[in-house]
Amino acid sequence: MSIAKGIQERMTRGSWIRKMFEEGIKLKQIHGEFNVYDYTLGNPYVDPPKAFFDALETVVHERKRLAHGYMQNSGFPETRQRVADELSKDTGRKYGIDNIIMTVGAAGAMNVAFKSILEPGDEVVVVAPYFPEYNFYINNHQGVRVTSLAKDDFLPDIADLDRKIGPKTKALIINSPCNPSGVLVPKDVLLELAALLERKNAEYGKIIYLMSDEPYRKLVFDGQKAETPASFYDHTLIGTSHSKDLSLAGERIGYLAINPDTPAAKDLFAAATFCNRILGFVNAPALMQRVLQALPSFESPVALYQAKRDVLFNGLKDIGYDVRCPEGTFFMFPKSPLPNDLDFIEVLRRHRVLVSPGTGFEFPGYFRLSFAVDDRIIENSLPAFKEAFREVQ
Repeated sequence: MSIAKGIQERMTRGSWIRKMFEEGIKLKQIHGEFNVYDYTLGNPYVDPPKAFFDALETVVHERKRLAHGYMQNSGFPETRQRVADELSKDTGRKYGIDNIIMTVGAAGAMNVAFKSILEPGDEVVVVAPYFPEYNFYINNHQGVRVTSLAKDDFLPDIADLDRKIGPKTKALIINSPCNPSGVLVPKDVLLELAALLERKNAEYGKIIYLMSDEPYRKLVFDGQKAETPASFYDHTLIGTSHSKDLSLAGERIGYLAINPDTPAAKDLFAAATFCNRILGFVNAPALMQRVLQALPSFESPVALYQAKRDVLFNGLKDIGYDVRCPEGTFFMFPKSPLPNDLDFIEVLRRHRVLVSPGTGFEFPGYFRLSFAVDDRIIENSLPAFKEAFREVQ
């Protein structure tokens, strides 16, 4: 075999999201773009805000010497200082430039973090349903995934986490608001998580890191605020990006933030800076770092996505779907009317509705919708959702 066996196996198990997205491309060529209702891919629907383009134009015309050359592997100090200032204000912690590593998106941040902290065989606990790429991020660095199932409301089950976190646990991943459920983890649950981890740290005489995946934290609806666990737990590592809040998914700009109050903060920063280099990232994109420096405060497109959420949620509820209204992200996670979600997504596919099965998020019996789509897709798809629902009753 010309490629590694492990990669072949992972490619075969591959992402359901990508499989359905590719199916959508084929169907659109046959039926037309607005006659195929593709809810598979979480690609931001709106363009970046005007402030981004203004900052981009300013930076492009600056003509600074060596502006496009190498910099510290952790990123430009000015960009890291801006991130640190925002996090300090947001969390009440004293972040500095030596707590921030600019990365190639949130995925880069998580891979850098796991490369820095995991020994072969170390366990990383994830709460299902979860973003399936976590499996690969953990496996990339010889970690072992341990799954804890969320409760019926999709919030972490503290009692189950208590059972799943053991002497080999090195990290717990939390994603709030959550892809795929859209659920926001409230402050009281984050405090319970922090207390549980502190108790486990004392029990095992070690530090368990909380890896907080936060690319959707500014996409929160109904006037709510997404709290970060970094405010409550000293050993939190934040991995995030501007893929969703600034619609810059293709620019791959993000950061890893190391809590300044964890005892190993200095060593972690050095390790993460080194790993950013040896993983082949070297540094985050220079141009985007400079744009972030020049970018004033901005508003995420919350109102636009909330309006889409409301139309889709109310439409599905009226049809009879069992669905929880998402509090953030641009995802919805209805319950499948059939026990096997894979059977129901095939029914939907026959009606030219493409979704991602809950099985792909380690939560069978549900399916995920990305409502980062044109309003016409939502409106035109509701009759198809209705026909599919009736077909299985």
